[in-house]
Amino acid sequence: MLNIEKFFSNYYKGSKEPSLEAMKYFMDKFDNFEKSMKFIHIAGTNGKGSCVEMISNILITQGYRVGKFISPHLIRYNERISINNKEISDAELEELITELQPYINEYNINNKVPVTFFELTTIIALLYFYRKNVNFVVLETGLGGLYDCTNIITKPLVSIITSIGYDHIQLLGNSLQEIAYQKAGIIKENSNTILFEQTDEINRIIIDTCKKKNNKLYMIKKNQIKNYSYDNTYQYFDYNNLSNISIILKGLKQVQNSAICIECMKILNDLGFVVTENSIRNGLKTVVHRARMEIINTNPLMIFDGAHNEPAIENFLNSINMYYLNSERVYIISILKRKNYKKMIKILMKDVNALFIFTSGNDINKYVSGEELYNIALEYKSNHKILKMCLDEAIKFVIDKHKNNSIFFIGSFYTYGHILETISKYKYI
Repeated sequence: MLNIEKFFSNYYKGSKEPSLEAMKYFMDKFDNFEKSMKFIHIAGTNGKGSCVEMISNILITQGYRVGKFISPHLIRYNERISINNKEISDAELEELITELQPYINEYNINNKVPVTFFELTTIIALLYFYRKNVNFVVLETGLGGLYDCTNIITKPLVSIITSIGYDHIQLLGNSLQEIAYQKAGIIKENSNTILFEQTDEINRIIIDTCKKKNNKLYMIKKNQIKNYSYDNTYQYFDYNNLSNISIILKGLKQVQNSAICIECMKILNDLGFVVTENSIRNGLKTVVHRARMEIINTNPLMIFDGAHNEPAIENFLNSINMYYLNSERVYIISILKRKNYKKMIKILMKDVNALFIFTSGNDINKYVSGEELYNIALEYKSNHKILKMCLDEAIKFVIDKHKNNSIFFIGSFYTYGHILETISKYKYI
């Protein structure tokens, strides 16, 4: 049996010059099968993962077979590719890899830059969904939109642009307008696009792109969401003609994401697919989204949130103010080197009552050192409580010394599996 993780570790996981040439090559080899498939394509800086989960759950609740493609994975590669939440098996992966290997070799021989990890992952996912004859594919972009590997698809049923903010600026651009232009790249000819209203500049880019591509744009405005309230379990709101919707995901941004998903179901109904109000309500109420304000342990209370850029950190603090303001808080923070960690720390330090523990994550080569993060935090010292430790030491420290506090792991998705494994050694899970 092929070692899946080891196999993919040999592929370059970064980005290369913007191009869809490798994806076009693979699709040509397989007769452009994607043209017969039904896609919901989602791009955005934050919120796209939540929309993927909510849309998939609604459609599964309705009884459809739904292919879901996400990134990154949290523990094992197979999480990226699933049908009705059942992950692709190692055997199925090995079969597809074996089939694709001659084409990979051919491409690599004839091109200066070999096939990347994400290119291979995307073609595997699309081919798998096609062969399994799914009703819909809910497709999350990896990076940007215009030159993202998933953008090889030619005509989605719906293109969705979630919130746009600063992330991956070295690849997508130094301004929100440049980033928005890249995200707008998923908008295709004669289709439908959903956008939750943002700044005038971002709105204008999406509006103009939709006009050029003859798209019907569904712009959701904040005032369409009414009668908002929340408790410790659900958030409640009205949206257009649907009243008292309840969602289990936490944070105000998830209400906006839910509105996007409801709008998506309206479009699908208009296109002739059946999605009932009951499926929408139950799908939103029961969706599971790991690593987003996820309670990973109850005694002590431990919550993991993958907030890894400035807007996500702002959203995280908003959720703290909603649900955990009256608790003693400890933040264990690990941030990848490629992120704007100085600004992320500046935002986090708005919480003057929390204890901050900075770590070097679970890979010193990929993460900013805890020492550097600690030194940056010292600039905002005032009455902040600040510590630095290795990640495992921080976990042991909070279990021993802060059992009665609310403990949050933030800054990166890639520590998730390591943290769960480490906590389990203490028999708290």
